[in-house]
Amino acid sequence: MGIVKLFDGIYSIDGRLATENLAPGMRVYGEKLHRIDGKEYREWDPYRSKLAGAIRRGLKEVAIKPGTDVLYLGASTGTTPSHVSDIIGSEGTVFCVEISPQSMKQLLPLSEKRENLVPILGDARKPDDYKDVGKVDVLYQDVAQPDQDDIIIMNAKKFLKKGGIAMFCIKSQSIDVLRSPADVFAQVKAKLEPHFEFVQEMALEPFDKDHLFLVMRGR
Repeated sequence: MGIVKLFDGIYSIDGRLATENLAPGMRVYGEKLHRIDGKEYREWDPYRSKLAGAIRRGLKEVAIKPGTDVLYLGASTGTTPSHVSDIIGSEGTVFCVEISPQSMKQLLPLSEKRENLVPILGDARKPDDYKDVGKVDVLYQDVAQPDQDDIIIMNAKKFLKKGGIAMFCIKSQSIDVLRSPADVFAQVKAKLEPHFEFVQEMALEPFDKDHLFLVMRGR
């Protein structure tokens, strides 16, 4: 079985993305586990995780790395946050904001096994409700709301360190189902431009339809 390091904390095992399991023996969403040279790795499904999809689509640099503090907006049941938890390790923290109490029921058991994962039941439109998070190195947003652009701007102003990186999954259908995805993406980018420097962008097909993944640096 061949393993190749792609980025800090991110690997390819026989062509499949993987992260080293911070909680050995524990699966999060039924993913396959691999034991290699005394370490355990979890396969990372790009059809279940937009960050994995972005890596597969050619992400040039991953700002999330060992020791990074991450604010994750739209954590859902913890699929991608669990891999972020693997990557950042014990020296970093991933603050997981999720509005759904049902999803939070799955995030809470994860946090018991992963001390670097902090679940926060809250509305990403109300950053004052979780102001104790403080400044972070990376802001990651995967929120299916019409005002998702406003949400990332207000959270970046409050939490993102100067020069920090924001990763944004734009869901065109959540913003306007009647307009073409290209028009929606152009409108959102125009709104973001005063606040961020665009580093890289990519469509997420075939993993997610009508999604644009943006990597930005805070101005």
